[in-house]
Formats: sequence, structure tokens, C-alpha cells
Amino acid sequence: MEKNDEEDNTSEEDGANILNLGACRLEEEHGGTTPPISKTTSRREAPDILDNDWEGLYKKQVESGTTTEEQSHSDERDDGSVSPSSFMDICNPFISSLSSSNTPIHHHAGVSSSSSSSVMCLTPTLPPIVELSAVLTDTRLTLDVYRSGASVLPRLWGSIPDHLRGIQYLKLGSEDKTALNGALDVLPHLKDLRSLAIRGHRFYDSQGTPFMGLLTSLPTSLSSLSLLVHVDLSFNQLSIFPSCLLSLPALSALLLCYNRLLELPPDIGHLSTLTYLSLSGNKLVSLPASLGDLKKLQSLDVSRNLLKELPNEIGYLGGLVTVELSHNKLKWLPETMGCLHSLRELIIFSNELRLIPPCLNKLPLLKMDVRDNPLGRPPTPPPLLPICDATSNIPDLHLLFNQHSFSVTSAGCHVFLPGGAELLFPPGCLHKPITLEWVERKAQKKWVLLEEHDVLLSRPLELRPHGITFLKPVEVCVPHHRKKGREVVVRKYDGKTWSTLPTVLKKGNESIQPYGRPARLACCSVSQFSWFIVVARPVIDSWSVTPAGALLVSSADPGVKLHIPPDSTSQTRAITLQVLPVSVSEVQALCGDPQASVSPLLCLSQTPSMDFLQPIKVQIPLPPGVTGHTVDQSCLYLLHGDPNAQTWTDITSQVSLSVTHLYAIFYIQHFSWYWLWYRTQRCVSGMVRKVYQKLKQFKVQFLVLQRKNDLSQVLLQCLPTNKVDDRVQSLSEQYDGPQPSDLCDLLEGEQFFAGFERGLDICTDRPDCVGGRLCFVFYSSLKNMKEVYISPARGLQGPVRGQVSFYRGEIPSHLPEEVARTRKGQDSQWLATLPLSLPALNSKNKYIMEESQLPPLNLGDPESGYLTETNLLAISLQIGQDWRIIGINLRLSYQELDRIQFKYRDNLGALVLDMLFLWAQRQMNAGPGAVSRLTAAMIESGRRDIADEIEDIVCLGRQKYTESLRRVGLEAEEQPPL
Repeated sequence: MEKNDEEDNTSEEDGANILNLGACRLEEEHGGTTPPISKTTSRREAPDILDNDWEGLYKKQVESGTTTEEQSHSDERDDGSVSPSSFMDICNPFISSLSSSNTPIHHHAGVSSSSSSSVMCLTPTLPPIVELSAVLTDTRLTLDVYRSGASVLPRLWGSIPDHLRGIQYLKLGSEDKTALNGALDVLPHLKDLRSLAIRGHRFYDSQGTPFMGLLTSLPTSLSSLSLLVHVDLSFNQLSIFPSCLLSLPALSALLLCYNRLLELPPDIGHLSTLTYLSLSGNKLVSLPASLGDLKKLQSLDVSRNLLKELPNEIGYLGGLVTVELSHNKLKWLPETMGCLHSLRELIIFSNELRLIPPCLNKLPLLKMDVRDNPLGRPPTPPPLLPICDATSNIPDLHLLFNQHSFSVTSAGCHVFLPGGAELLFPPGCLHKPITLEWVERKAQKKWVLLEEHDVLLSRPLELRPHGITFLKPVEVCVPHHRKKGREVVVRKYDGKTWSTLPTVLKKGNESIQPYGRPARLACCSVSQFSWFIVVARPVIDSWSVTPAGALLVSSADPGVKLHIPPDSTSQTRAITLQVLPVSVSEVQALCGDPQASVSPLLCLSQTPSMDFLQPIKVQIPLPPGVTGHTVDQSCLYLLHGDPNAQTWTDITSQVSLSVTHLYAIFYIQHFSWYWLWYRTQRCVSGMVRKVYQKLKQFKVQFLVLQRKNDLSQVLLQCLPTNKVDDRVQSLSEQYDGPQPSDLCDLLEGEQFFAGFERGLDICTDRPDCVGGRLCFVFYSSLKNMKEVYISPARGLQGPVRGQVSFYRGEIPSHLPEEVARTRKGQDSQWLATLPLSLPALNSKNKYIMEESQLPPLNLGDPESGYLTETNLLAISLQIGQDWRIIGINLRLSYQELDRIQFKYRDNLGALVLDMLFLWAQRQMNAGPGAVSRLTAAMIESGRRDIADEIEDIVCLGRQKYTESLRRVGLEAEEQPPL
């Protein structure tokens, strides 16, 4: 019944033409991270610049996470020298003047001085096949295709200034501060410049994390570039709007997304020619009134900021076509937006809007995205307990997974735990320094208490020692999954009872993951340490009702109202209300009535629990599809639920039930659960109870997968059915096994077991194994997964065909007849059965597995014929622990190497073979020179001994081949070179 969040669809759109208008939106849709550059993108950014060979190589390099600097190492030889055909040897003739200029020359670490002439090498060195035209044309200079490319600009200016003065389009990376500063000094001289891009996020480290842009300001002299039309400074560290931009008379597109801007200048209206403005991903809290002076503005993007309101002057922007305001804190929109008659798209999802101005509904061509706004809900009351704010003078402490203790002094500390949890100790919370501990426990019934309709969103976090009392409240923030339509709260366990704490939701510290999505945190203030979990529950409304009476409205569904007349109670009562939406389609499927319909379920409670002195008027929406004009009241049933006994009683004839056009109204004096049903068939209370029990359960499936290279290693997992496909796809490279089981139902927090039967045993002792069955506890938002080793039962020989069965509850003493017909087993609580097979054992008690089929060795050129498959096997035995660096120098990606290492983590020989033959497969279409490339990779990896052996193998093979030709009277026409 639970639905997972839908992830935002990513877009491959990349505006890499002159006006790169879509770049910031692309970054936002990828969670703040630019995707790896594709072949298509490379062509758009530098048309006709890169030839096909280098373009393909560069594409593979970026997609695999290998930087150009790493690529440059492949051109170095073991003795420290570089290949003689270096980049500068084949550049345009006029580049020779650079070597003799006074500009400082930076040599690569591997440059040899043996050359007779001074040769300038860029850092890092570009591949030899790239000419200067790859980055420089008559009007375009592209220096963001390799790291530290900005350092080239001052050298070019010192040698060919006349050529650079004609540059109109310039792209720089901003990941190198020194190189960037030198480039900024040259920019004011490029008077013909029309497009300028200085962006971060152009390159990635080996883990796929983008390098941060380091631009913090622009020189005021840039205001002299009067022809600038397009400026892109995205993904940098600008905290102040560059004033020089306000003096650019022709500026049409300005992109400042994902910086650190706190405010815009009051005179931003001077940019009268601006048509596109993107400020997404900053820290703006307001927009200046002068924004209304940008009369030509057509597209405005201020998403992912901290805006609470918009200026009324936004209504003066009559040319606006698109406005993006998502992920802000807007509570209302100005009425003046009704004057934006050109507006076609208004994106305002993920704000705090409770009302859309009627004037916007009068714009006939306008499309709005209003998701994740509390539209129609009453104001939310402030939190009961304020959370202390972190101050700038509190030190940060980042812990690793193996650091389970830390010290805190009276000065306070902001502690970041692995996994995203945060602890904030304010100054003065302790008298003296103390050592504290943290442990993340497995989710079990002992540590987790779930109430009706709760969903667990985090693992239990234990903070110790439990008895210590802090002088000031300590903020505990626990990371959690997201659950739409529910209230997220923190629960605390003190060793005896569970209690729900006032909770504030916020995002984790962005400085830890500046380019990814920060963790979602549920925060509470505590004076003592204990166990903490995060759960999602239906929204709870709480009120205090006096003898004067009250009108109460649900915040989850404004159509639910309680009218408490005066003198209904003689003392103040605490009243709580929960409204649970119920899927009509599920109810119809469960009860077998295609015309059945149900209202939301009302859960009412009060303290004290005595009856009211006056009848309480309850208003509830009619079931979907039913109105006051079409309703047949003989089919309308009001059910009363007892939460303790889990029973439902038809009380339709006992209450005064009336119907309006949209609502049903009835009167009660006792609070409990109430549910309105509409059925064309007879409503039976017992059937309603069964439907209610089914609606609380999750549709789940079981997985049993065997590791491909070790069939005795088995992965067992229980998943909600909507997560199965993605999980199976992610595991398919390492595991194989039967299809997931059929659907079955489990409750949140329910315990079940996995039993190994028909010749299978668990061959390791586990504390969670009960009576030969492995114990699980199901939580929908957590990983219900275990990995075990199995073996054939004693006395079995030959291949074993066994099974893993999943059960609920204890083994019954008597087997029901209906179970016996469908199940060959003794457990009436059987859930699913999945088959497994084990190969036979050999004389050494090892499983006889099929030998992995190595790909045919065809390296695509004549000399590879002398390097046989047997030779390659012999070479693999000598590689040993150097396999990874050799794989890198063979141009295999880090992801491929990690996958090979995970697949053969206990078998170094198979690991090396897989790496070598993966490389060999790719040489079939790579052209001649495969053996030479293998030899060079060995030299670059420091294995000259293997390189010499390969050369000896090829020479010996060529010699034998020549002798065989002579014996049969044939002569080789041409000797293939080494």
C-alpha cells in the first residue's frame, strides 16, 4: 500500500552552444552534479575541433572517471622521459615562439631535458595527437577540456596577442586557483569577447566527485568588455554579485547558479538588455524591487534558494515566459503576477504555499507545477521545543566508521557521524570534557516500537552513556528516508518506554556534500542520551478543548471537521485526530465489489477518555464517486472501530447520519475510529476487519541469489514489490538465481524466517538462526537482507537440488488440509519457496564448477598471433598485486576494475585473468599495436621484467613462424614490426 518517492527525471539537455542557457537546469536535475561528458556534448561544445580518435579516447576517459592528468602518465616511460612525439612537437608553427618567451614555463614531472630545443609542456600534457586547433580557432578559445587549462591563456597572450584580441568565445575551468588568477588578468584585453564561461564542475576525481570551482570575484576591469552578451559563472564560490557585470551594456544571458550569493545588488535593474537570468542554487532570501526594471527578461530561475516572498515589482516583467521558483520557502505569491500575460510556465513545487492567487488561474496559457505545497491546509503551529542553532565558533568533528567514541568539552562541538547523522553540543552543555559513544544497531523488535500505521525510516541510533545529563539541550539529528503524505518524528527509548519527541526536519550540512543531495535529517533536542529512531506516521492534529467548545479542522484533510458545542466537557480535554487516506481501488479488489468506495479513516482519541456531555458533530467527506444527489443511503454504512480489539461494528442505525452534497455528518459522544463505507452489496463487519488488516500490509517478494563465482555464498532478501526490479538489476553482475517469489503480505515490523530444506544446511553459526531457520524482521524502508554460506546436508553426494522456504510464525503441530494440498512441508505459515542447486564435491571437498570461458584471443593485428592464450596465462601468474595499476595503464576504467575486484575478491588469479582478457577483447577493433600497448603498460606500471618477457615471446614466435614458412618453401613478404 505504501508508495515510494518518484525521483526527478534527469535530462541530457546541455546548452553548449554560444548561450549555454540550459546548463544550470541540467546541473539541478542531476542533484547538483554535472553528468559525465558524452560524445554528443563534446561535439557541441567544440564543433570540428577534436578528431575522431581523440574524441573517442577522451569520451572513454571522462566516462570512466579517469582525469587527463592520469591519462598523461600513460605517455611517460619508466626512465622518466616522455614520448618524443609530444603535444608541442606537432602544434602550429607559431607556437614555437612560446618556448622563447618570458612567460614562466611549467614542465610536467616526467619531461626529459635531452631534447636539443626548449619545449613547453602543458600541465597536464595533452595527448600527442591533439593540435593547437583543438582549443583555438579564429574566434573561439576552449580551455576547459583538460585540467588547469586556464594557465595557457597568459602564455598565449604573451606570444600571440594579436590573434587573441579577435577571440569572441572563451571557456575556462575554475578548478585551479593559480591558473584562474593568471587568466583573469588577461581577460580585460579581449575586447571582442562576446561569450565568457568560467565554470566549476568540469572535471571529476577517481570517485566521480566533481572539482569545485574556485572563482570568488571578478576584476572591475571586466566592465570594459562592452560586447559581452553571455556570461556563465556557475558552480563557483561567489558570495557577492560582481559589480563589473552591471556595466555590461549588451549582456543578454547571465548564469550564476550554484554559488553562494546572499543578495542581489539594488541596481540590478541597470541590466536592461537581460533576457535570461539564472540564480538557482544560491542562498538568496529576497529579491530587490529593481528586478522589475528588467523589461526584456524572458526567463527567470531562482529555484533552490531561501526566498520567503517575491517583490510586487515582478508584475512589471511583462515579457516573462518561464519562471522557476521551486525549492524555496515561499508562503504566498503577489497578486501582481496576474499581469504577466506572456507567462507560459510557472514552476513553484516544494514551497510553503497554501493558496494560489486566483489571478494566475485567469492566464489561459499558463502551466503550473504546484507539487509538494500544503495547498488548502491551515497554518502549521510552531514546534513545541525550539532547536538550538549552531554558531560559527563551535568546532566541527567528522568521525569515520571505525571511530565509535569522541570527546566533547565545555566549548561544545558539532559532530558528524558516518551515514549522515549529526550531533550539536552547544557551548556550556558540559562542566568538563567527557568521552561519548555512538552505535547504529540492527532494526529488531527489541529496539523498535511501531504504533498503528507507522513506518520505520531509520536504523536505531544509540548514544551513550545513557545516564549523563546535559546542562543545555543537545540537538540529535537522525538521517531518514522520505515518506510523502506522512509526518516524520523522532522516537526515543529510555530502556523501559518509548516516547515521541518534538521534531524539526531539515537538510544536512551542505559543506560535507556540496555537489550531492544532503541527507534528510529529523532533529530533536534532548537532555539525556538513549536510543533514537525515525518513523513516519499519519499526521496527528492535537488540540486542548475547554468547556467553551471549539471548531477543529484536520490539517491533513480540511474536509474533516469536529464541531464541539459549549458545555460538552466540564474540564479541559486533550483531543487528537489522525486522518488516513485509503485507496479505493485496493478496497474494491479486496472486497470483490467493483462499486465499493470508502472515505478516509478517522482515528479520534481524547484524554480523559470519558464520554462527552453533548453530542459532537463530525463532518467527513463522502466516499469518492458519491455525491449527495447520487447517493443511495441504504448502501452507506458508518463503521466504528475498536483499536484494541481490532474489530469493526456497523453503527449506521445507532447514529444520526445525514448527507450534504459533498459531506456526511453524524453525531457521537465517544471517540474512537470511524470509517464511512459505500457498498452496493451487504456490508459485513467481519469483511471490513479483513480489508483493514490487508490494507496495513505491504506487498513483498523474496530473493534468493547465489554468487556466480561461489555457489555456496547465498544472498537472501525481502523487498517491497516496487523495489524488486531495480534491486535484481543491480545484483545481476555478481549474483544469479531464480526469479523473485510471488507476491505475499507482511506487516511493518513483522518477524519471519528462512529455512534451508531438501538437502541444504547453513554451514556457519549465526546468532539469528532459530531452530535451523534464519530470523528476519521486515521493515519497508530498510534493507531486509542477509548473506550466508550453505552446504549439502550430511551424507549427500553429487549435485544437490534444494530450496529456501520463507515462513511466518512457529511450526504448527497439525498440518491443515488445504496447506497439505499446495505445500510439501510441515509449516502452515509458509510464504514462499525458491530453489537452489549446488554442484558436486571433488576429492578435495571443493565444488566442481564450470570453468569460466575466456574470450578468444584476437588482438586485431599480425603480431598478436605470436602472443598465444597460453602465453597470456603465464604472464598473468607474474602480475600479482600490481594488477590494478596495470589495468589503469591498459585504459580500463576504475568502475570496471572495482567490479572485477568485487567479483573475484578471494581469487587473485581469476581476478588478473579477467582483467587481461577484458582488455584483450577490446583490442579486436582497436587496430594494430595491441602488443606494443601491452608492453608500454607494463613499463609504465614498473614491471619492465614482464615487458621484456612479452617482447621475447613475440620475437620467438616470429622466428618460429619464419622457420615454418621456409620449411614449406614460402617466404614472408614483410616482417611485422614490434
